[in-house]
Amino acid sequence: MTEPNSGYVAIVGRPNVGKSTLLNRLVGEKISIVSRKAQTTRHRIAGILTRPDAQFVFVDTPGFQTRHAGALNRAMNRGVTGALAGVDVVVLVIEAGRFEAGDRAVVRLLPKDRPVVLALNKLDRLKDKAALLPMLAGLAEEFPFAAIVPVSAAKGTQIEDLLAEVRKHLPGAGRLFGEDELTDRSERFLAAEYLREKLFRWLGDELPYAAMVEIEKFEQQGALRHINAAIVVDRPAHKGMVIGKGGQTLKRIASEARQDMERLFGGKVFLEVFVRVKSGWPDDERLLKSLGYD
Repeated sequence: MTEPNSGYVAIVGRPNVGKSTLLNRLVGEKISIVSRKAQTTRHRIAGILTRPDAQFVFVDTPGFQTRHAGALNRAMNRGVTGALAGVDVVVLVIEAGRFEAGDRAVVRLLPKDRPVVLALNKLDRLKDKAALLPMLAGLAEEFPFAAIVPVSAAKGTQIEDLLAEVRKHLPGAGRLFGEDELTDRSERFLAAEYLREKLFRWLGDELPYAAMVEIEKFEQQGALRHINAAIVVDRPAHKGMVIGKGGQTLKRIASEARQDMERLFGGKVFLEVFVRVKSGWPDDERLLKSLGYD
């Protein structure tokens, strides 16, 4: 039997073009957190799609940050460039109908020695599809893309076409992961990410990005998981925002995150969440490294 083609595929792009939504659509599970706010992805996260003839290991990356130079953003940018150095194929995600300075900055980072497939995302939001034609012509002059595929990650439009283009460039290496594996990240990591997603979703623009989640205890007894987590904020005022009146905001965040965990983990989760203030954490290089930032 012929070994399936397998390889690593980096998903890159400026913030808020839909990279995480695309990863989740490709894999069929919520592996990477999604928010209406830009820059919610902070780590490289691999989502694994196994087909009879191919295994795709998609690496979701933070949106490349060009405007801010803090330690957190420097670490995220290193995550992008590190991912590009070790993959077989690159998928560049750009919003259909828009090509901005941030997109052009990412194009300048693209490797010249590996195939790059361009995914024009959010096709469902583009009212005038004819506007794509001049954009396609212009993008072809920006970089020698192996293929250009308009898609909608939110609706699932032309996702199979995108997979077909990527598969053409996967090496015949045999499977890199087991057939039932969905990600290279641990349940502990995913638990923190689910909490962080709900944090951004419910607090919207009130809470700056100076918030993170630390899992202080993760114990499994049969199908039951006991998880203690701390939401760490940068200022005392942020603590009150997270807790909310009568603790209702924190309860909502924890409850929705727990439901996501139980669905993905396939068992009951006992989740305890509290809030702690640690001023200056986004610029603490040692702390960021301990949390898994490259």
